[in-house]
Amino acid sequence: MAWWSRNNLRLIQNNLRETDSNLDVDRLIGELQELSANVLMMNAGGIVAFYPTKLEYHYRAAGQQKDMLKEAIEKAHAAGMRFIARFDFSKAHESIFAKRPEWFYRTKEGKEVNYHGIVHTCINGYYQREYSLQLIDEVISNYAVDGIFFNMFGYQTRDYSGHHYGICFCDSCKDRFREWSGGLELPQSESLNDPVYRQYKAFQDATTKEMLDRIHDFVKSRSTDIAISTYNEHKVDIVRKESNTDPVRPHPVWLYSASENVKSLEDSWDDKLISNCCINAIDLIHRFTAVSKHEMNIRLKESLASGSGLDFCIIGVFEDYPDRENLPTVADIFKYHKEHEAYYGSFQSAADVALIKPGGPAPANMKEYQGLFKMLKERHILFDVIHENNLLNKKQDLSRYQAVLIPDIPELGASELEVLEELYREGVQLIGTGRSFTTGAANEAFLQRIFDVRPVSLQVYEREAAYLQTADKALFKSFPERDWMFLKGPFRELEFGPQAQKQLPFVAPSTFGPPERASGHRISEDCFGASIREDGSCRAIYVPWQPGELYYRYGYADHKHIALDLLDYAVDGKYKLTTNAPQNVEVFFNKLDEQTYILHLLNLSGFNGVTYFEPIPVYDLEVTLHGIGECRQVNSLVEPTAAAYSMVGSDVTLRCRELKDFAAIVIQV
Repeated sequence: MAWWSRNNLRLIQNNLRETDSNLDVDRLIGELQELSANVLMMNAGGIVAFYPTKLEYHYRAAGQQKDMLKEAIEKAHAAGMRFIARFDFSKAHESIFAKRPEWFYRTKEGKEVNYHGIVHTCINGYYQREYSLQLIDEVISNYAVDGIFFNMFGYQTRDYSGHHYGICFCDSCKDRFREWSGGLELPQSESLNDPVYRQYKAFQDATTKEMLDRIHDFVKSRSTDIAISTYNEHKVDIVRKESNTDPVRPHPVWLYSASENVKSLEDSWDDKLISNCCINAIDLIHRFTAVSKHEMNIRLKESLASGSGLDFCIIGVFEDYPDRENLPTVADIFKYHKEHEAYYGSFQSAADVALIKPGGPAPANMKEYQGLFKMLKERHILFDVIHENNLLNKKQDLSRYQAVLIPDIPELGASELEVLEELYREGVQLIGTGRSFTTGAANEAFLQRIFDVRPVSLQVYEREAAYLQTADKALFKSFPERDWMFLKGPFRELEFGPQAQKQLPFVAPSTFGPPERASGHRISEDCFGASIREDGSCRAIYVPWQPGELYYRYGYADHKHIALDLLDYAVDGKYKLTTNAPQNVEVFFNKLDEQTYILHLLNLSGFNGVTYFEPIPVYDLEVTLHGIGECRQVNSLVEPTAAAYSMVGSDVTLRCRELKDFAAIVIQV
């Protein structure tokens, strides 16, 4: 069994600077032991070699006086830690560019990108396609590494200051794209409306996967015990993701970064491990100032409770790092995991719902997906995230869900449509939102066949007074005194078949100003904001606008209530878990084995939308687990006492008198 398959990583990445090439390894190992780390990730080569490389086109750290890589690996192993060697082939030292300029990225004007002496390479050039394998070979042949990680793998078009230079126009890219596409030249625009650019995105995906194939085959031919890791899912053992921040990103701040990163991999791939790197720095520019310790606490605990190990990163080494505030928080959580490792690493799903994450070379609207993710989290509905890229391989598992949500995915492949249709026929309820199934003849036919609607015209409402009417109060039970809900953004008018039940009548825009003229709205008899088709136990619900994106962007509860009222109707309100917990308590519930479950509660009340504070205690929480069987024992891992519970039939109700920050409760039946 591979060492990483236990899914028990407590990984620390020291992202070294060239000036760290003679670091005090003994001191570093001691600091990592204090943090309960069991995996060290450290730079090996690529931009800078941290060992005495013998390769001509590999720049070694200036002034290095020892084989730091060898010393770090040997001492990490002696301390019981695994070692992952970090590479970055996206750039190389300018001295290599001077010798081999044809290996490097070029702008449309034929210029290189030189960022403070480091020059961008190209994945289609000789350096990345061929010479990188020699760099990997030199390291894995001479050093006992346990894994290799590739930073910034694939196509990179921005420098560290965020300047965008466009797609690469080097000769290798021109030739390969021409060959791959059957004679096309590289696209002149970067718009998905350009069919050549859409082909180029598919070309990027294909060539990236081809390079990962070559790395995988090369490394595994040397040793199957070396883990391969990068940010892509293809042919890797450990998929790396990041929870990070950047002050220039538009709000809202994404509270569920770690949960989403872990779930979208953990729920979708059984043969890969997710390691979600919690970046200490507030952004790429300000690497020496950390995010709030309360944000770091949430990131790490979301990762843990969602089913992964732990992963934390700083720039450089600890001895001269100027912001140490987060280290006690990291140490406490890593220590908790070390002490309770037996309960982690092999969660099994107990979810009621599956949410499809958009994938492919150019993913569709992620905001709709994130908004639905946020709704489900706040309502404490147990759900799994199934990535579109691996939907076919999860075919056998999908039938266990009550409902599958498809968030604004315009076009699915024929095989994916077949899977969804089989699920529908088996009684799994389907809910599609936004532009789902509206691109291509196969998707439109699926939409008509399953949902009994046909897409007609698309309207976009930005400054118009458009609404939807919550006329059916039995269905939209969250709107007893609220009859209209505002509509904004794309709205697809539908033609309804005889089996499609029309819901949410469209309130046509009228004048909204001046106040004296704010009248004249008309309830449409043709346009509606939802369709429900029922065929025995099968229900297919279609929402031709974007409730998820509207909720994500603006935060009005109406859009959440519409989506969740429809979901409640689809599954008859029957969920495995119900609770009185407020929406700022994140709930995680998983199965460990046939007799054991684990429940996590994470207090998010310290987040105000922008800033993180210490959470406010939440009192008198109850969580009812429906139909799990007779409970034999309930234990708290955070507080070493038995938790209070009661039973009614096969339903178990757990009681938490006070949730300060985090609870982990093991239930045995």
